[in-house]
Amino acid sequence: MQKNILIIGACGQIGTELTFTLREKHGRDVVIASDIREGNENLVGSGPFELLDATDYDALEELVAYYEIDEVYLMAAMLSATAEKFPMRAWNLNMNSLFNVLNLAKEKKISKIFWPSSIAVFGPNTPKENTTQNTIMEPSTVYGISKQSGERWCEYYHNKFGVDVRSIRYPGLISWKTMPGGGTTDYAVEIYHKALSEGVYTCFLSAETNLPMMFMDDAIRATMEIMESDSEKIKIRSAYNLAAMSFTPFEVAASIATQIPEFKISYEPDSRQVIADSWPSSIDDSEARKDWGWKSEFDLEKTTSEMLKNLSN
Repeated sequence: MQKNILIIGACGQIGTELTFTLREKHGRDVVIASDIREGNENLVGSGPFELLDATDYDALEELVAYYEIDEVYLMAAMLSATAEKFPMRAWNLNMNSLFNVLNLAKEKKISKIFWPSSIAVFGPNTPKENTTQNTIMEPSTVYGISKQSGERWCEYYHNKFGVDVRSIRYPGLISWKTMPGGGTTDYAVEIYHKALSEGVYTCFLSAETNLPMMFMDDAIRATMEIMESDSEKIKIRSAYNLAAMSFTPFEVAASIATQIPEFKISYEPDSRQVIADSWPSSIDDSEARKDWGWKSEFDLEKTTSEMLKNLSN
């Protein structure tokens, strides 16, 4: 029987690509996109689209009933750098939207949830190298605190009420299709745009800031793979570590320079540097590999090639 899918926050960086990919796989009419405002015309025109405030439980419940929704992908969130400017707004959006979806599942009105966590759950006291699944967290940002709290609530709802919720801790994400939305790793997308348009880039992180990153194709595939896995394979109901590559701004600039030799980068670290310094430099994702067969496909060289090729077109 065909399941109906709702994507909340469909116009964001991940939500946009996830919507197109799910529609390609399941058909346009069974994947309902929603956001608080309309995004690009291609997305809105590619299938059913609804305006939705994810913090409004009644509106969400009505939408779920109207479309007979089975699965929800909750992609709406205020990201790390923006959340530091609007802490209470970020907390209310990030937490209340999650509670709304968890409570719908608790009431058996939906059957499965995907909710993304992030490497922002880690903090300054977390071991930096090959950060393990279970370790010291102590996040120091509003975004990270909301994600760590969300992980605990997801696990609680699974253990207490049997809610089938699944999550992964995304690293920094790189895409040529959509622009990022206020995160600390946004430089890794901006740099490719600037390399092609201006040949120079001023980076808001220092040259040696090493962070875990992932090409969007890998992130979308991981999201769909964890949702399609048999329930008994999902041993962790907080969020799985997920990894692909780690690099510094200096290394990504050098990678770009192999194809655009005249490209120049300079560095002017701003408030986002403090956030980046609190995060791990590499991630151990062995639990995801073991439990549901996760394996990344894109390294830095392949990512740079894809970004420059597609942005040039």
